[in-house]
Order: sequence, then structure tokens, then C-alpha cells
Amino acid sequence: MEENISKTPVHVSIIMDGNGRWAKERGLERVAGHAEGVESVRACTEAAVECGVKYLSLYAFSEENWGRPQDEVDALMHLMFKSMLGELSNFLDNGIRFIVLGNRRRLSKELNEAIDDCMARTDGNGRLTLTVFLSYSGRWDILQAARRLAEDIAANPGLDTDDMDMHALDRYLVTAGIPDPDLIIRTSGEMRLSNFMLWQSAYSELYFSDVLWPDFRKQEFKAALQSYSKRDRRYGKVK
Repeated sequence: MEENISKTPVHVSIIMDGNGRWAKERGLERVAGHAEGVESVRACTEAAVECGVKYLSLYAFSEENWGRPQDEVDALMHLMFKSMLGELSNFLDNGIRFIVLGNRRRLSKELNEAIDDCMARTDGNGRLTLTVFLSYSGRWDILQAARRLAEDIAANPGLDTDDMDMHALDRYLVTAGIPDPDLIIRTSGEMRLSNFMLWQSAYSELYFSDVLWPDFRKQEFKAALQSYSKRDRRYGKVK
């Protein structure tokens, strides 16, 4: 599908949903859907590079997902570990910077070490920043940012809370240094943010697809960008 995308978003974020339903429709275990979803991650990453997107972020595992059956959680963490190691050479060859954001204190030592290594080795890449949100929730992000801001104010008597504006909190969010998403895509027909980047998504354009994540590939990604290119973003103002 060749699209004439006249206006490319700088930052595209995807809530990857539908892995379990995809597997269930085929009589497979849920983990099979997650494994197939890795192919969609690869396809959308390639499409993002082709279209000139500079930041691609993926909601892979929420804080709430820790409440899933332990065998599924273990399988997801192993899949993350395996996929990251398998894609490292691709990141290096294609100039992709890899980042993981979230409450990493809940991750295993082995996984954290692998994440740190992958992030360090791709740190100089600038063609695309690929961010995976792992053990993340928007409310947790705002809370930890508020706590850190309060700690800094308490430690520096010269700081005046009246001088703080909305941008002050931005510097304490885990996404500091990453632009807010221009476009948020959610797959599988669900129409909600599910506690994802609640602060950062204040003016994001939303795109909902009925396609289950394991079937969401380049054609679907470019269709979302095409929809975005037709929208008029006014940020509450009149043009």
C-alpha cells in the first residue's frame, strides 16, 4: 500500500492490543499471540524508518499486567529478553536507539542488565528512537514525577512552588527529553488509553484500529499515518 503521507508525525506511539484474542481465535496459547506480535513490532519499526518518523514508542507491559497469571508474565519477560538480544544487531545496523521506560525495579536483574547493555550500545544512534514501555502506567509516572519534584523543592529552599509551571513536571517524567506523542494508535478495536502516557497525551491525535496487534503490519501503520496527515491540530486554539 503506497500512501501519499503529506504530514509525518515526529512521535508515534502504539498501544499493542489483541495478542490474546489473536491466539484464542486460532486455538493457541496466549503466548503464541505475543510471539507473533514481535513480527508486528519489527514491521512497524521498519515502516517508521521508511516514513521518517523520529520516535516510535510501544506500550508493551503495564503495571496492571503484573496481575496476569504468573506463567504468562514469565513468558512475556522471557520474550522481551530474547527479542531484545535478537534485534540488537538490527538496531545497530539501522541507526535505531533503543530505550526501555517504566518501573524497572519490578524487573529481574538479568533483564535489567540486558536492557542497560542494549541501551548503552545503541545510545549514539539517531535515525529512530524506539522506546518500549515496560512495567509502566501513566498514573505511576505522574506520581513518581511529583514525588521527585517535591523532594527537589524540599532540598532547595530557594525554589518557590509559585514559579513552577506545567513544564516543570515534564522534566521529572520518565519521558523527559522525548517529545510528546503526536499520534497514539490502539489496535484490536478497544477505544481507551488504558493508563498510558496520561500527561504526555494531552493533545495527541488518537487512531483506533480493529486489527489485532499480531496482524498490524506496515500497511496498517501507514494507513494510520495517512489518517493523521489529514487532521488539523489546533491545540485548543483557532486557526
